[in-house]
Amino acid sequence: MHDVPDTAAGQPPSPLSQRVFSHLHRSDQQRWGHVYLQGLLRTPGKKTVRKMASAVTGSEAASASLHQFVNASPWDWAPARGELARWATRSLPVRAWTLAPAVLPKRGDRSAGVHRRFLPETGRTVNCQLGLGLFLDTGQAHMPVDWRLFLPPRFTHDAAARDQAKIPAAAQATPLWAHALDLVRETASWSAARSASWSASPSTAQTAARSVPVVADLTSLCDALPLARHLHGGGHAYALALPGQSTLADPELPPGERESVRGLLLRRGVLRAAGTGRQVVSYDTPATGLRPDGGPGHRTVRLLAEWDAAGRRPGRIWLTNLTERHPADVLELTRSPRGAQAAIRRMGEDFGLLDFEGRSFPGWHRHMTLVSAAYACGVLEGTGY
Repeated sequence: MHDVPDTAAGQPPSPLSQRVFSHLHRSDQQRWGHVYLQGLLRTPGKKTVRKMASAVTGSEAASASLHQFVNASPWDWAPARGELARWATRSLPVRAWTLAPAVLPKRGDRSAGVHRRFLPETGRTVNCQLGLGLFLDTGQAHMPVDWRLFLPPRFTHDAAARDQAKIPAAAQATPLWAHALDLVRETASWSAARSASWSASPSTAQTAARSVPVVADLTSLCDALPLARHLHGGGHAYALALPGQSTLADPELPPGERESVRGLLLRRGVLRAAGTGRQVVSYDTPATGLRPDGGPGHRTVRLLAEWDAAGRRPGRIWLTNLTERHPADVLELTRSPRGAQAAIRRMGEDFGLLDFEGRSFPGWHRHMTLVSAAYACGVLEGTGY
């Protein structure tokens, strides 16, 4: 890796840059991290490493060092993401942890996790990587703090493909809902550690972390019920979108009979005002089968949806255990995935989300970490960085 001239960084590292790279022991890695962050913020258009190097250092020759920093330099992205999460929550109240997918179009078949996927929202099949991000919803912004990369079986069963993409042995072909659960657990550990720094009780810190609702609409990608079971069993608050044809075991129905969640809302739902002419329909049920092992056990959950008065039917249906809140408040919370998707679009347009130059699993994770940090700088500190 080339030495970084004193003037290469252009500006002194921001407080966020210093925190994100504080775990790196080598000063040259910290400086190149700062250069990459500035490149994502200051380079117009497509953020190639060549353009970023030129924009920040004045020399395209530094692009080789930027490429090496992301793809080959051995630094762990997890501590950087933990610092990013702690920085984002330092002065911002977090009302939800929102899970949102990012479809990243790619060429060829060698990039880690690349596969062909049909997208129902566009009606097209694309060659892409599929990332899943966890966003801190502050009510004013959605801050990305952690990511997982979906790996089709080819990248875990084929030794050559695994080696070529530098996929670690611990990484497996995991259902998307399991990636979502892993993101929640890791964020909970960061949140609990932060809370424990001022709380005398670790259990109090863990309870506080579980009280932040997890909100997600993954209906076009996976079955959310396994995620609901694990969140439910772990005592975590949640609001998860379900397809209308999904079924829940209802103890009020005869054994073996199940009714779709749409049918339950149509037949038993209660309409309430949700402000500005809107209505929400909801139904509380002591549904069974929401234990992680799928076993029996009743816990009251709520189905809810915005009511389509013209069509006399529910809109997008949500399953939640936030039964102590007014349904209209939970309905407002379910807008969070749209905010996270808007953040993903902006990250692609302005912060280089789609511009990773590399094919490796570690490189992808480092790039996503740096893009998340750049987005945080752009949103919360202004693009002047």
